Amino acid sequence: MVQSTANVKTEHASKYLQQLCKHWSHKMETEFNPEKGKVVFPSGAVTTLAASPAELHLNIDADSGETLDRLEQVVADHIKRFAFREELEFVWNRGA
Repeated sequence: MVQSTANVKTEHASKYLQQLCKHWSHKMETEFNPEKGKVVFPSGAVTTLAASPAELHLNIDADSGETLDRLEQVVADHIKRFAFREELEFVWNRGA
């Protein structure tokens, strides 16, 4: 299992967390509230999200580096679309 995390500075973390989980709830297993969220992908990879007043905390667990590469991009792209009024910076940190 490989893991990647990112802390994205935004005052709208809860809004983006909920939008992302709602968006994916039609195709994937999701659970969320205004503070925390979880998305389980068909591959078995899991993305967890947590909202604080100043940041959106993201964590992705995947079975391979290739899957992790793809999900980092997919998650960031979706959130950036929801946040079109602000410039968000995603810096992913990898761990085993």
